[in-house]
Amino acid sequence: MTRISDSLIDAGDSPERNTEKLLTIAEVLMRQVEQASGDRGAAYEQFQRAAMLEERVRQRTCDLEATLKVLSDTNARLAEARRNLADAIEAVEEGFALFDAAENLVMYNSRFCRDLEDVRAVLRPGLPFADYIEAASRSRFLALPESETPAGWTAKRMQRHRMRSVFTVALAGDRWLQISEQRTSEGGTVVLQTDVTDIIRMERTERGRMLDDQARLIRATLEHINQGICIFDAAGRLVGWNERLRLLLDIPVTVLRTGAGFDTLQRWIRRDSELIGDVMSSDLATWAVQRTPRPPLFLEVRRASGMILVAFAEETPDRGFVMSFSDVTRERLAIQAMQRANASLEARVAARTEDLRAALADAERANSTRARFVAAASHDLLQPLSAAKLFVASARDEVADEHAGGTLDKAHKALASVEAILGALLDISRLDEAVVERSPVRLAPLIAQLTDEFAPMAERKGLKLAILPCTLTVFSDPAYLRRILQNLISNAIRYTRTGRVLVGTRRLPGAVRIEVHDTGPGIAAEDQRAIFREFHRLNASASASEGLGLGLAIVERACALLDHRLTLSSTPGRGTCFAVELERAPARAAASYSCSETAEDGPMADGSDRIALLVENDEELRHAMSLHLERRGVTVLEVASGEEALELVEEMGIVPDLYLIDQQLGDGLTGIETLIALRARHGDRPARIITADRTPGVREACAAADVEIMYKPIDAEALEAFVAGGR
Repeated sequence: MTRISDSLIDAGDSPERNTEKLLTIAEVLMRQVEQASGDRGAAYEQFQRAAMLEERVRQRTCDLEATLKVLSDTNARLAEARRNLADAIEAVEEGFALFDAAENLVMYNSRFCRDLEDVRAVLRPGLPFADYIEAASRSRFLALPESETPAGWTAKRMQRHRMRSVFTVALAGDRWLQISEQRTSEGGTVVLQTDVTDIIRMERTERGRMLDDQARLIRATLEHINQGICIFDAAGRLVGWNERLRLLLDIPVTVLRTGAGFDTLQRWIRRDSELIGDVMSSDLATWAVQRTPRPPLFLEVRRASGMILVAFAEETPDRGFVMSFSDVTRERLAIQAMQRANASLEARVAARTEDLRAALADAERANSTRARFVAAASHDLLQPLSAAKLFVASARDEVADEHAGGTLDKAHKALASVEAILGALLDISRLDEAVVERSPVRLAPLIAQLTDEFAPMAERKGLKLAILPCTLTVFSDPAYLRRILQNLISNAIRYTRTGRVLVGTRRLPGAVRIEVHDTGPGIAAEDQRAIFREFHRLNASASASEGLGLGLAIVERACALLDHRLTLSSTPGRGTCFAVELERAPARAAASYSCSETAEDGPMADGSDRIALLVENDEELRHAMSLHLERRGVTVLEVASGEEALELVEEMGIVPDLYLIDQQLGDGLTGIETLIALRARHGDRPARIITADRTPGVREACAAADVEIMYKPIDAEALEAFVAGGR
């Protein structure tokens, strides 16, 4: 239930009124208690209740008085803050106005619209922004552009109002006002007005001074140009020129004046000059008055004095145009003189060419005679030389005296050297006059003969000679190709003191490259061109028995004659590689080879003409795998450790076609480590890891290295499939 005291006390009444009500209630209750009959305890309770109500009223009265005091203090501080804000706004040097989110004027300072007195008169708090703009547009102090109405200015001004902007407004009396509008966080607008008249006037003065300086600079520049320059505005009036123009066209000073029309210049040009080429005088006049965009115009002017001028006219961005006149008289005279000289020179060259042609024919005849003489002399000398060798050999066998035998042995060697030199000279003489026709040549029998020929020579020097087999067919001359390879292999063995010599072939697109590698001293870059000259040897102290430097000269001439590409790569201290590139012939082409020794012509197995690197530390297994692969036509390079494999490939300079590597190779590198090192140095090749270890660790390591496993005992069919497939 609602208490009677609660219903009688109104929170909206003043504390005095509520206190008066409570006292009245207490008095009535006391009177009722005194008059009522009955229990005294009930009367006492009524008295206590009245006392409590009185205490509560007193407490609320105190709270209300405290609240009123706080409100009064707050209102005082707010009034002080508004005064401070007004003082701060008034202290702003620019004109300041604040519009609320409803676009109504809230406050402004005394500088706002100070230069627009008629607008200042209508300013008041609550003024809509649109009314403020409307009043400003009709102000007599606002300087509108000639083509703009107050309504148009108002529309543009309201568009700027919708975004943050800073712009300048022109006022009467050549004054300027910068307007800046900023949005507040509550959606209101702050407008700042700054008088920028002094700044704009200063900029205008500075701009005028700069224009004067630029005009003087342009004038000085024009006077220093070696061309005659004239500048016309959009109306065809002369606005600029230089002294060079007057001198080139011989125009009086009185004619060249600012504002003169283009027709004046054109009449002066026609007076004692003529246009050369396709451009006519009427075309030039039409171009000058053309209203559409004008393309650049070139023309030549020949004056009565003989001077030739080249004129170039081009439109400027303001629809005017500029013309330049250049004196090209000297250039044209030089061209004419050059043309006459060229005609005379061509006649002299033709006569000299005929003389050279005749001299060349005489030289060719003399060279042919020399070649025939050398060939005949070499051939005639070889027969008695061979007889002398036989006599010396017979005498050496019959003489028992060791000293005499040694002398005869040296004589035999000297005769052999002379025979080799005469053979080389005979080869060169044949190359000078030879005309060859290339035919298919099978490499297998040629390589077999070279192996038999040079193996003993390499063995005597303690060198390891490897000539890899090849079943390909190429286009070449069999005799000359054999001579090329003989000289290259002989040179490699002669200049290699220790190590090995390797001869192998590489397939190329449509071609075959035969490479001869050695581990000799190498050839410096500055000597690599000179070694192909006749009688040139790098080691000048070499004896005549080792040749006179004709081998590589024969190789170069033969390769040029057969159109075989010859290349050389060498690193001093590491070795040399000569390579001959030949065109590959079809496998079924009718091949020939001019030697009695022939290789078997039967078809090879799928692994033929491939090089396999076998790394296996078990000697018996290594030999068994090598024998099995070699029977299938695979050349096997076998080593017992990963270190030996890396050294062998580095020393040869030829990367094998596939790898077969055992995983367990003793204390050194493992099979996977060897394969990773080979790939890093020489690129990826088909490979297999050979192992009897079937643990997960080996499988995971091979998977990480991206190589498959060939488990022991090795399946012969799996081995043959890998060699044939190469993957």
